[in-house]
Amino acid sequence: MTASFLVLRLVALIAIGAAVVGQLVWSISYWTDQGLTDIPFRIVNFVSFFTIESNIASVVVLTMGVGLTLMRRDARWYSVLRAAVVTYMATTGIVYNLLLRNVELPQGATLDWSNEILHVWGPLYMVIDWLFAPGRHRLDWKHIGTIVVFPLVWVTYTLIRGPLTFDPLRDGPYYPYPFLDPVNSANGYLSVAFYVILIAAVIGLVGAGVIRISRVTRGPLARAAIADAEPRSASTEPASA
Repeated sequence: MTASFLVLRLVALIAIGAAVVGQLVWSISYWTDQGLTDIPFRIVNFVSFFTIESNIASVVVLTMGVGLTLMRRDARWYSVLRAAVVTYMATTGIVYNLLLRNVELPQGATLDWSNEILHVWGPLYMVIDWLFAPGRHRLDWKHIGTIVVFPLVWVTYTLIRGPLTFDPLRDGPYYPYPFLDPVNSANGYLSVAFYVILIAAVIGLVGAGVIRISRVTRGPLARAAIADAEPRSASTEPASA
Protein backbone atom coordinates (compact mmCIF):
# COMPACT_ATOMS: atom_id res chain seq x y z
CA MET A 1 0.00 0.00 0.00
CA THR A 2 2.91 2.34 0.71
CA ALA A 3 4.26 1.76 -2.79
CA SER A 4 0.80 2.42 -4.24
CA PHE A 5 0.53 5.80 -2.53
CA LEU A 6 4.07 6.64 -3.55
CA VAL A 7 3.00 6.22 -7.18
CA LEU A 8 -0.30 8.04 -6.60
CA ARG A 9 1.49 11.00 -5.03
CA LEU A 10 3.88 11.19 -7.97
CA VAL A 11 0.98 11.15 -10.42
CA ALA A 12 -0.97 13.72 -8.39
CA LEU A 13 1.90 16.19 -7.97
CA ILE A 14 2.72 15.98 -11.68
CA ALA A 15 -0.93 16.50 -12.64
CA ILE A 16 -1.46 19.42 -10.24
CA GLY A 17 1.86 21.02 -11.22
CA ALA A 18 0.99 20.66 -14.91
CA ALA A 19 -2.44 22.21 -14.25
CA VAL A 20 -0.90 25.27 -12.56
CA VAL A 21 1.73 25.75 -15.27
CA GLY A 22 -0.76 25.01 -18.04
CA GLN A 23 -3.22 27.65 -16.80
CA LEU A 24 -0.43 30.21 -16.38
CA VAL A 25 0.89 29.65 -19.91
CA TRP A 26 -2.65 29.75 -21.28
CA SER A 27 -3.39 32.97 -19.40
CA ILE A 28 -0.19 34.68 -20.59
CA SER A 29 -1.11 33.77 -24.17
CA TYR A 30 -4.63 35.11 -23.62
CA TRP A 31 -3.37 38.39 -22.13
CA THR A 32 -0.91 38.83 -25.00
CA ASP A 33 -3.64 38.22 -27.58
CA GLN A 34 -5.72 40.91 -25.81
CA GLY A 35 -2.88 43.37 -26.37
CA LEU A 36 -2.11 43.72 -22.65
CA THR A 37 1.40 44.79 -21.71
CA ASP A 38 1.18 44.60 -17.92
CA ILE A 39 2.02 40.89 -17.85
CA PRO A 40 4.08 41.01 -14.58
CA PHE A 41 1.08 42.62 -12.81
CA ARG A 42 -1.20 39.88 -14.11
CA ILE A 43 1.19 37.11 -13.10
CA VAL A 44 1.16 38.49 -9.55
CA ASN A 45 -2.64 38.50 -9.74
CA PHE A 46 -2.55 34.89 -10.92
CA VAL A 47 -0.45 33.65 -8.00
CA SER A 48 -2.59 35.68 -5.60
CA PHE A 49 -5.50 33.28 -6.04
CA PHE A 50 -6.06 31.11 -2.97
CA THR A 51 -6.72 28.24 -5.39
CA ILE A 52 -3.34 28.61 -7.08
CA GLU A 53 -1.47 28.98 -3.80
CA SER A 54 -3.23 25.94 -2.32
CA ASN A 55 -2.39 23.82 -5.36
CA ILE A 56 1.24 24.94 -5.36
CA ALA A 57 1.38 24.04 -1.66
CA SER A 58 -0.06 20.61 -2.57
CA VAL A 59 2.74 20.02 -5.06
CA VAL A 60 5.30 20.93 -2.38
CA VAL A 61 3.67 18.73 0.27
CA LEU A 62 3.28 15.75 -2.06
CA THR A 63 6.90 16.09 -3.19
CA MET A 64 8.01 16.16 0.45
CA GLY A 65 5.82 13.12 1.12
CA VAL A 66 7.50 11.18 -1.67
CA GLY A 67 10.92 12.16 -0.34
CA LEU A 68 10.10 11.21 3.25
CA THR A 69 8.68 7.87 2.11
CA LEU A 70 11.80 7.06 0.10
CA MET A 71 13.98 7.99 3.10
CA ARG A 72 11.66 5.96 5.36
CA ARG A 73 11.20 8.93 7.69
CA ASP A 74 8.04 9.82 9.58
CA ALA A 75 7.91 13.43 10.83
CA ARG A 76 5.11 14.85 12.98
CA TRP A 77 5.62 18.37 11.61
CA TYR A 78 4.90 16.97 8.15
CA SER A 79 1.49 15.72 9.31
CA VAL A 80 0.65 19.22 10.58
CA LEU A 81 1.72 20.79 7.27
CA ARG A 82 -0.14 18.13 5.31
CA ALA A 83 -3.30 18.67 7.40
CA ALA A 84 -3.17 22.40 6.65
CA VAL A 85 -2.82 21.89 2.90
CA VAL A 86 -5.57 19.25 2.86
CA THR A 87 -7.83 21.78 4.60
CA TYR A 88 -7.03 24.50 2.04
CA MET A 89 -7.58 22.17 -0.91
CA ALA A 90 -10.84 20.80 0.47
CA THR A 91 -12.04 24.36 1.11
CA THR A 92 -11.04 25.33 -2.44
CA GLY A 93 -13.13 22.49 -3.82
CA ILE A 94 -16.13 23.31 -1.62
CA VAL A 95 -16.12 27.08 -2.23
CA TYR A 96 -15.52 26.77 -5.97
CA ASN A 97 -18.22 24.19 -6.58
CA LEU A 98 -20.75 26.01 -4.38
CA LEU A 99 -20.04 29.65 -5.30
CA LEU A 100 -17.82 29.92 -8.36
CA ARG A 101 -18.55 27.00 -10.68
CA ASN A 102 -20.35 29.22 -13.21
CA VAL A 103 -18.31 32.39 -12.66
CA GLU A 104 -15.54 33.34 -15.11
CA LEU A 105 -12.59 34.20 -12.89
CA PRO A 106 -10.28 37.06 -13.99
CA GLN A 107 -7.03 35.11 -14.44
CA GLY A 108 -7.57 34.94 -18.20
CA ALA A 109 -9.53 32.49 -20.34
CA THR A 110 -9.95 29.32 -18.31
CA LEU A 111 -8.19 26.16 -19.47
CA ASP A 112 -10.88 23.54 -18.90
CA TRP A 113 -8.79 20.48 -17.99
CA SER A 114 -6.56 22.56 -15.72
CA ASN A 115 -9.58 24.10 -14.05
CA GLU A 116 -11.03 20.67 -13.22
CA ILE A 117 -7.76 19.41 -11.74
CA LEU A 118 -7.24 22.55 -9.64
CA HIS A 119 -10.79 22.69 -8.30
CA VAL A 120 -12.04 19.10 -8.31
CA TRP A 121 -9.54 16.29 -8.78
CA GLY A 122 -6.65 17.86 -6.88
CA PRO A 123 -8.75 18.60 -3.78
CA LEU A 124 -10.39 15.16 -4.01
CA TYR A 125 -7.04 13.40 -4.15
CA MET A 126 -5.64 15.34 -1.19
CA VAL A 127 -8.64 14.27 0.93
CA ILE A 128 -8.22 10.64 -0.16
CA ASP A 129 -4.51 10.83 0.61
CA TRP A 130 -5.26 12.14 4.12
CA LEU A 131 -7.84 9.40 4.72
CA PHE A 132 -5.84 6.41 3.55
CA ALA A 133 -2.14 7.15 2.98
CA PRO A 134 0.30 5.97 5.67
CA GLY A 135 2.31 8.33 7.88
CA ARG A 136 -0.56 10.33 9.36
CA HIS A 137 0.05 11.38 12.99
CA ARG A 138 -2.59 11.98 15.63
CA LEU A 139 -2.89 15.78 15.84
CA ASP A 140 -3.93 17.99 18.74
CA TRP A 141 -6.91 20.35 18.50
CA LYS A 142 -4.54 23.28 19.02
CA HIS A 143 -3.29 22.72 15.48
CA ILE A 144 -6.47 24.39 14.18
CA GLY A 145 -4.71 27.64 15.10
CA THR A 146 -1.80 26.68 12.85
CA ILE A 147 -4.14 25.76 10.00
CA VAL A 148 -6.00 29.10 9.96
CA VAL A 149 -2.85 31.27 9.97
CA PHE A 150 -2.29 31.19 6.21
CA PRO A 151 -5.91 31.97 5.21
CA LEU A 152 -5.91 34.94 7.60
CA VAL A 153 -2.67 36.23 6.10
CA TRP A 154 -4.04 35.68 2.59
CA VAL A 155 -7.32 37.54 3.12
CA THR A 156 -5.47 40.41 4.85
CA TYR A 157 -3.04 40.64 1.92
CA THR A 158 -5.91 40.51 -0.59
CA LEU A 159 -7.99 43.24 1.05
CA ILE A 160 -4.97 45.53 1.54
CA ARG A 161 -3.58 44.99 -1.96
CA GLY A 162 -6.92 45.39 -3.75
CA PRO A 163 -7.40 49.16 -3.29
CA LEU A 164 -3.73 49.74 -4.17
CA THR A 165 -4.11 48.19 -7.62
CA PHE A 166 -5.75 49.33 -10.83
CA ASP A 167 -6.87 46.90 -13.51
CA PRO A 168 -7.55 48.64 -16.86
CA LEU A 169 -9.82 45.77 -17.93
CA ARG A 170 -12.07 46.35 -14.93
CA ASP A 171 -11.48 50.10 -14.69
CA GLY A 172 -10.97 49.69 -10.96
CA PRO A 173 -9.11 47.80 -8.23
CA TYR A 174 -8.25 44.14 -8.68
CA TYR A 175 -9.63 41.38 -6.45
CA PRO A 176 -9.14 37.69 -7.29
CA TYR A 177 -12.69 36.71 -6.34
CA PRO A 178 -15.92 38.68 -6.95
CA PHE A 179 -17.19 38.22 -3.39
CA LEU A 180 -14.10 40.00 -2.02
CA ASP A 181 -14.64 43.09 -4.18
CA PRO A 182 -16.41 45.78 -2.10
CA VAL A 183 -16.89 47.98 -5.17
CA ASN A 184 -19.17 45.48 -6.91
CA SER A 185 -20.72 43.87 -3.83
CA ALA A 186 -24.30 44.71 -2.96
CA ASN A 187 -23.45 46.11 0.47
CA GLY A 188 -19.77 46.96 0.01
CA TYR A 189 -17.48 45.87 2.81
CA LEU A 190 -20.45 44.49 4.75
CA SER A 191 -20.98 41.88 2.04
CA VAL A 192 -17.24 41.19 1.93
CA ALA A 193 -17.18 40.74 5.71
CA PHE A 194 -20.05 38.25 5.47
CA TYR A 195 -18.20 36.12 2.92
CA VAL A 196 -14.91 36.34 4.83
CA ILE A 197 -16.63 35.12 7.99
CA LEU A 198 -18.43 32.40 6.05
CA ILE A 199 -15.24 31.11 4.43
CA ALA A 200 -13.36 31.35 7.74
CA ALA A 201 -16.10 29.20 9.28
CA VAL A 202 -15.79 26.68 6.44
CA ILE A 203 -11.99 26.54 6.83
CA GLY A 204 -12.35 26.12 10.59
CA LEU A 205 -14.91 23.33 10.20
CA VAL A 206 -12.92 21.56 7.49
CA GLY A 207 -9.74 21.91 9.57
CA ALA A 208 -11.55 20.46 12.59
CA GLY A 209 -12.71 17.57 10.43
CA VAL A 210 -9.18 16.96 9.16
CA ILE A 211 -7.83 16.91 12.72
CA ARG A 212 -10.69 14.69 13.86
CA ILE A 213 -9.83 12.17 11.15
CA SER A 214 -6.24 12.09 12.42
CA ARG A 215 -7.52 11.17 15.88
CA VAL A 216 -9.64 8.24 14.71
CA THR A 217 -8.18 4.75 14.97
CA ARG A 218 -7.85 3.39 11.49
CA GLY A 219 -8.68 -0.08 10.24
CA PRO A 220 -6.29 -3.02 9.83
CA LEU A 221 -5.46 -2.17 6.22
CA ALA A 222 -4.20 1.32 7.10
CA ARG A 223 -2.33 0.02 10.16
CA ALA A 224 -0.64 -2.57 7.99
CA ALA A 225 0.46 0.18 5.60
CA ILE A 226 1.99 2.15 8.49
CA ALA A 227 3.76 -0.95 9.76
CA ASP A 228 5.09 -1.57 6.25
CA ALA A 229 6.38 2.02 6.07
CA GLU A 230 8.27 1.83 9.37
CA PRO A 231 11.87 0.55 9.31
CA ARG A 232 12.35 -2.73 11.10
CA SER A 233 14.23 -2.66 14.37
CA ALA A 234 17.62 -4.30 14.69
CA SER A 235 16.17 -7.07 16.86
CA THR A 236 13.88 -8.27 14.07
CA GLU A 237 16.51 -8.21 11.30
CA PRO A 238 18.30 -11.44 10.40
CA ALA A 239 21.77 -11.80 11.80
CA SER A 240 24.70 -11.09 9.50
CA ALA A 241 26.56 -14.06 8.10
